[in-house]
Amino acid sequence: MKIFDSSKIASFFGIDHPLLFWMLLFVPVSFIVKWFCCEPLLVFAISGLAIVPLAAMIASATENIAEVVGSAVGGLLNATFGNATEMVISIVALSAGLVDVVKAGIVGTVIANLLLALGAGMLAGGCKRTDLEFRPRVARINASSLILALVVLLTPASIHYTSQGLDPLIIDRFSLVAATLLLGFYVLSLLFSMKTHRHLYELPTDAGNCNTSLMGETALKSSGIRRQVVLLLGASVVLVFVSEVLVASLESAIKTLGLTQMFTGVILIPLFGGVVEYIAVITFARKNKMDLAISVAMGSSLQIVMFVAPILVFAGQLMGQPMNLEFEPFELMAVAMAVVVTNSISSDGRSNWLEGVLLLVTYGIVATAFYFHP
Repeated sequence: MKIFDSSKIASFFGIDHPLLFWMLLFVPVSFIVKWFCCEPLLVFAISGLAIVPLAAMIASATENIAEVVGSAVGGLLNATFGNATEMVISIVALSAGLVDVVKAGIVGTVIANLLLALGAGMLAGGCKRTDLEFRPRVARINASSLILALVVLLTPASIHYTSQGLDPLIIDRFSLVAATLLLGFYVLSLLFSMKTHRHLYELPTDAGNCNTSLMGETALKSSGIRRQVVLLLGASVVLVFVSEVLVASLESAIKTLGLTQMFTGVILIPLFGGVVEYIAVITFARKNKMDLAISVAMGSSLQIVMFVAPILVFAGQLMGQPMNLEFEPFELMAVAMAVVVTNSISSDGRSNWLEGVLLLVTYGIVATAFYFHP
């Protein structure tokens, strides 16, 4: 007779792997090592490991909720809760005057979602199947939205480098107008995907779920959706605090490792802050749920540019920080590369493991370039 059955407890928390369950121990340990002011590199490593099982919980809860409410809402939930960490980290950094770090984090998150997360998902899913299929029409809508996001990011730098004696306030004013337009488009895109054109985003299983939902409480009880919502909210809240521990130790850890601020902002921070999306995309792809995987990877990138970035622009104005939408040319080049490569791969509604490797190699090239950039 088992006195302690870890598998049942892990299942309760939505974790289907014993290793991930035991990794939850890193969560309290991360707070302990921070409290006792241990070596920053140790705090950084432990808090980074603590994020992994929390991300797995969020991915699992989102998947279960998506089975009831539909893939469109499920993908939106995962992107939103996954980006909550970046939002909190960015606002804290912005209040401390670290505007360049905030901008680098925005760029890095977009690049990592499009190249690293989606590439890992296509590779993981493609190793089990010859081809992975998803709806090309939705992919084209996402691709067009990514082009719009890229145009907005390129415009302030273009104004700057094609004008002489430019008043810096011009870029700030443009950023406020652009942020307002981006937020408006983001709201309309939610209306499009969840209301007026919901049928484009629904999977065959979603239709069955809609019919089942007419049975009322029976469907809710059978899916355990209330418990999944509690797990999603609880894991997200804990994730925010663990992420704060990670960021607090980041500066000292960077000095110890000898890394540049650009590499840290664009590459290192998004690796930890976006682990929710990475695990979710890989999990969905392995289960041949590529529509959900695409929704999380592309949806998270769009949400960062069209929701998080505008909110940070408004927050910067309120805090008296010079936060705008003007990014460094090298950062913009990396974003453009990620958007072009991702759009070219996702246009036909099919993917395989080699295309996943292509995205990962592209990310490796970009990361290496930022590492050697002085």
